[in-house]
Amino acid sequence: MTPIALIDYRAGNLTSVKKALAAVGADVFVPETPAAIARAHGIVVPGVGHFNATAAIDGEWTEAILALVATGRPLLGICLGMQWLYEGSDEAPDFAGLGVLSGRCFRLRGSTSINGEQLKVPHVGWNALDRRRDDAIAEGVPDKAQVYFTHSFVAPVNAATVAETSHGEVFASIVQRGQIAGVQFHPEKSGDVGLQILRNFIRSTV
Repeated sequence: MTPIALIDYRAGNLTSVKKALAAVGADVFVPETPAAIARAHGIVVPGVGHFNATAAIDGEWTEAILALVATGRPLLGICLGMQWLYEGSDEAPDFAGLGVLSGRCFRLRGSTSINGEQLKVPHVGWNALDRRRDDAIAEGVPDKAQVYFTHSFVAPVNAATVAETSHGEVFASIVQRGQIAGVQFHPEKSGDVGLQILRNFIRSTV
């Protein structure tokens, strides 16, 4: 089984992510120190909540993650973990993101009505993936597939965007640049589509 480092920075329950990764063939471990990341074949950064929680993986943790990525190992960010891949977020302007993807995350406005209904923020529930291009992380994921979201902040649509989603405005829902990928939704709560995303990630670690 492939050893995957699941980063715990106290920004969400890891149990469901760990179970989903195990279900697609990963040997998941939670590193207690930055040095422990070195044995991983891939890294998953999950998370829910406020962007300032990512400060817990600054410094030596960031250095260890970047060092492994520099060897060609893949990195997957989930929800808040995906937002952390960018340069920063308007949610916590004083905190820098990892900066491996360009742009800043911003808050959904939620001001547009559909069929007379006011869109709410946070955006919680199932929504469609609108495919923009092909990349490894989305192999086998059909256009318009439904996945589960819960978030208020989003990443911009740019060259890294593989799929986008609309909730009053369009945002990036799947991204990939080289071996770095991210999903704004929760694959561990998104049924077969979510498991396919995780399976694609595990395949890239071999």
